Amino acid sequence: MAAYRNGETSHWIQAARTAGVPPERDGQLPEETQDFVIVGGGLTGLWTAYHAALRHPTAKITVIEAEQVGYGASGRNGGWLSPLIPGNRAVYAKAARRRGQDGRAAVAAFQRAMDGAVDDVLRILDEEGIKADQRRGGHLRVATTPAALKRLELTYAADLANGCRADDLELLDADAVKRRIAVAPALGGLHTRTTARVDPANLVHGLADVVTAKGVRILEHTRATRIDPGAVTTQRGTVRGTTVLTCLEAYSAQVDSDVPALGAREVIPVNSSMIVTDPLPDAVWERIGWEGRECLGDAAHTFVYAQRTEDGRIAIGGRGTPYAYNSGTPGEGRVDARTVRTLSERLRLFFPDVPFAVEHAWRGAIGVTRDWCAGVTFDPATRIGVVRGFAGHGVTATQLAARTLLDRAEGRDTELTRLPWNDHDSGRWEPEPLRWIGVHAMYRLFGVADHWEERRHSRNTSLIARVGSRLAGLSE
Repeated sequence: MAAYRNGETSHWIQAARTAGVPPERDGQLPEETQDFVIVGGGLTGLWTAYHAALRHPTAKITVIEAEQVGYGASGRNGGWLSPLIPGNRAVYAKAARRRGQDGRAAVAAFQRAMDGAVDDVLRILDEEGIKADQRRGGHLRVATTPAALKRLELTYAADLANGCRADDLELLDADAVKRRIAVAPALGGLHTRTTARVDPANLVHGLADVVTAKGVRILEHTRATRIDPGAVTTQRGTVRGTTVLTCLEAYSAQVDSDVPALGAREVIPVNSSMIVTDPLPDAVWERIGWEGRECLGDAAHTFVYAQRTEDGRIAIGGRGTPYAYNSGTPGEGRVDARTVRTLSERLRLFFPDVPFAVEHAWRGAIGVTRDWCAGVTFDPATRIGVVRGFAGHGVTATQLAARTLLDRAEGRDTELTRLPWNDHDSGRWEPEPLRWIGVHAMYRLFGVADHWEERRHSRNTSLIARVGSRLAGLSE
């Protein structure tokens, strides 16, 4: 395989830098007490700052970021503005029932809120003039085995039963899939119309520019080391605030705090890797299609996710090496050769007659709780809020979480504060080395199951995958 750029945060961030992203924001720490101190300069933190500035135009708001805005998952992801709920619907329904709510109704309300958040984000991008290459083409999940096709049919029925709108979903046969995107082994697919494609770096930098224009102070290269009521300690000094909102996601455990939701075993960083090809010629795109700019995924257990970029590349991602011992984070994001090879092989499976070269590979970390469900907490006594655990579905959920967190901070009783991710207890991850063994065993089981189904062209989901899903808490 020819040489390619490896790490350096992501293709999205490097392209933004080449295009002349505004200079880094590392001004002086405020001396006066802030109304809101937001820890984390990713999408959650920036959306929280945006909505706080809209609701409280005269408020003093500071965002603290250890590196640069978008350094974590917000600038490295696959760019899917998706309505997928960040967690297991069955788990959320059970949690709602424990509170005396109708579990299915609570999940349906969550789904409606996610659908609305996609609309809301696209509206804001348009109104604020944020050019993030946004294009609503939907999400096309393809099945490449009979077992995967059966799973998509079950997913379609489950989506309808849990609040998805019938007009937004369509089951497709093999020919219908290939008229959209010429995925060679596709046997059928499920199209969800709500989803939109975005460029993650353009989204996060555009949002940072907008909140700065609204008077929000962003302090890059300011690493939070401890969070206490009314104060965030950094390596540059202490920032004091009436309300402290923590939006660190996969990096939550790197900050000392007595806040239970920030405990070292509350959330772990799980790696997801990506590659992007060089720009493909127009003649190749005529063969592939993909004119609708759908977000493309598959129904394998070790699934991949892809998009056709604005400049004519294919960006595709998947889990690769999933977890570093003792919750290590990926730094600048170098990817091992085996993972690059695996993603390249998946792309060749989809498009066997398409010549391409990998131009850039990178990885990032998503925050994952023990039950793979996101949670929003706020303590009125300490006035500390925490959002964590999007598990790879954060591009849309970050905006919904930001509005939910602000409703909680304002003491409001709203539809958002009644959603089942509020104060959700996901349990605790096992200590090491059990944690490392468990995560790697789960992904190994899923990989074996995919190989089994593809080799045998199985009509039924492998028992191995069903066992893995149950052990991981992913079964619905």
